[in-house]
Amino acid sequence: MPAARTAPLTVLAACLALATASAWAQTSPFPVTPEQRRVADQVAGAGVPLAELAPDAPDSHTVKAGDTLWDISKLFLKSPWRWPELWGMNREQIRNPHLIYPGQVLLLVKIDGRARLQLAQGVGGGTAGDAVKLRPQMRIAALDSNGIAAIPLHLIQPFLTDAVVFETDQLAAAPRVVATQEGHVLLGKGDIAYARGDFGGATDFRVFRTARTLRDPATKEILGYEAPYVGTAELIRMGEDRTTADGKTEIVPATVRIQQAKQEVGIGDRLAPAPQRNLERYVPHAPDKPMAGQIAAIYGDALNAGQNQIVALNRGKRDGVERGHVLALWRDGAAAVDKTQERAQAIKLPDERHGVLFVFEVYERVSYALIISVKEPVKPGDRFSEP
Repeated sequence: MPAARTAPLTVLAACLALATASAWAQTSPFPVTPEQRRVADQVAGAGVPLAELAPDAPDSHTVKAGDTLWDISKLFLKSPWRWPELWGMNREQIRNPHLIYPGQVLLLVKIDGRARLQLAQGVGGGTAGDAVKLRPQMRIAALDSNGIAAIPLHLIQPFLTDAVVFETDQLAAAPRVVATQEGHVLLGKGDIAYARGDFGGATDFRVFRTARTLRDPATKEILGYEAPYVGTAELIRMGEDRTTADGKTEIVPATVRIQQAKQEVGIGDRLAPAPQRNLERYVPHAPDKPMAGQIAAIYGDALNAGQNQIVALNRGKRDGVERGHVLALWRDGAAAVDKTQERAQAIKLPDERHGVLFVFEVYERVSYALIISVKEPVKPGDRFSEP
């Protein structure tokens, strides 16, 4: 397709190549991991077996605004997170899986029991400067063997600040709110609070309640300390210890202003320096090795969780968990009784896969995941595996 007649369409890989801002999203390249490239190279020459195609895979598809690589993968392949194989169907024509063009026609060519994806020639109609930026779209579908739903940024972005796990109970020694403005018991945005502690030279802080311990459901090992997020605060005046005229020490706390308040800020709340957040793009992919674990906790105060809620997993970086990992949720098989014989016998029904998780934040021993589809309520102790 002549370059003068087409404008690149940035595809959000797997419907989730997420960016922090429009300008950043337009300029930053999408990641292609060595493993994804290896898979693509593996199938580039031969294509994929016909058995790997979706049952209703079309013979052709015209790329249009609103399409994503994830959507196109679902059209052609049974497992959309295996998008590198779709890309690898024809590496010569599709050199970059994250750049396609409005009006391009993708052709599915089947020869000798294998399938390849090719670009039709001489199609298009865009003009230079017609670049269209694809945005994440919510496409939650019923769970089945053919699809994993897309994850839009707005569902997980708040939790990148809210859901925080500390390796140690460091908040116990963090600066703390010791007093409020006169007449105020709880504080909101714009209010003044007074705090004591070592601020370490920082000026911007997140405010947390007392952290709770996260334990492994099986081993009871401490995985980390989850701190309920309250809001943000700005240090506007340092405190000091000064000596009065009569020789006594007078303690003057630091002054902070509440910038944001998800909950009302009160005495005893802790301050932790706000980190520089790197909202990486999230490319969904299956783990490259077997993985198994359990739900350690439901984020917040709920006893059970459903679709679009957050859970903590008892696996983290040290176990090979990565941002973007797609995991399967399993329900324990129910206890039952076999009454078909002369003597009734207790049995356990098989475990059933009933949901899908998407990992968006990873710590050393624990990770946070979004439930993107589920059939029944999820509770601590439920297990997960590779998809």
